[in-house]
Amino acid sequence: MRAVVQRVARARVEVAGEETGAIAHGLLVYLGVGQGDAEADLAWLADKLVGLRIFYDDTGKMARDVRDVGGSVLVVSQFTLYGDVKKGRRPSFTDAMAPEGAERLYEMFVRAVADRGIPVATGRFRADMQVESVNDGPVTMWLESPAPAIRVEAPQASGSTKAPSAPGGERARTDAGARADRGPSDATPPTRTPAASGDGAPEAIAHAAPEGLEAAR
Repeated sequence: MRAVVQRVARARVEVAGEETGAIAHGLLVYLGVGQGDAEADLAWLADKLVGLRIFYDDTGKMARDVRDVGGSVLVVSQFTLYGDVKKGRRPSFTDAMAPEGAERLYEMFVRAVADRGIPVATGRFRADMQVESVNDGPVTMWLESPAPAIRVEAPQASGSTKAPSAPGGERARTDAGARADRGPSDATPPTRTPAASGDGAPEAIAHAAPEGLEAAR
């Protein structure tokens, strides 16, 4: 999910000459919903938006969020944020979610911002809108929800028995214990000269993993 956020002195949106939403000072948000977006994306974006400290405090530093200054939010749907112009000059919008699903997440995002105590005005989804605003600063930010692999750890493949390799982990303690049990004489590297076994076949000498050595003993 993507959003272009502007700090504004005022903003309003019209549809067919009718004003559908207007705010005084606050944030104008152009919101785009992409393929694969879900409720986790809108929750992340709503939290980030409400906590975005881009308003000045008494010392002239950007240290206040929209709630601190008593501001409002105007949300305008904007699927063109997913326009792709890597090839050619006519944008492709295949990365944007289909309107039916996008409208549901758009409405949920609006409610999520309102639930965080912020007055919210909106445009009209899938309508031809005219937006007027006074960008204060100007200040414009680009927000995008992180990919699922960044938000949560990817699940381990089914049937995998790979031990954790982090330093100090269980695997490291097992290796250290195996080396301690073998003692100095066992630490001597094995020769690579094959020894004859009882059936005349050469006996292979391998550098087994610590687990293999434990099993052999």
